[in-house]
Amino acid sequence: QVQLVESGGGLVQAGGSLRLSCAASGRTFSRSTMAWFRQAPGKEREFVAAVSGTGAITYSSDSVKGRFTISRDNAKNTVYLQMNSLESEDTAVYYCAAGATTYVTRRHTYAYWGQGTQVTVSS
Repeated sequence: QVQLVESGGGLVQAGGSLRLSCAASGRTFSRSTMAWFRQAPGKEREFVAAVSGTGAITYSSDSVKGRFTISRDNAKNTVYLQMNSLESEDTAVYYCAAGATTYVTRRHTYAYWGQGTQVTVSS
């Protein structure tokens, strides 16, 4: 049974930093893209960042570019999201996703999802 478990969310002041982790179990994802999406209240789930299987290629949405960094450790089957210079607009539930090979910014291409972790940025 495949599981993705996110951790690291919480409450932080604007300008602060958080590091999210997503640990995968049940299978290895070293050959497929892993990603982070987020969903704010009343809004659709949106793409945040993705990283290729080897970690060599990353993608980021324009809204987080320069502030968030995605990385992965295949030995630990874990993906990370380092979030710096957080803004109130970053408040959302953050979801880890895995299993995509193409169209990596589209949520429907991911086969596996975590339960999400809440990130709240106070202004």
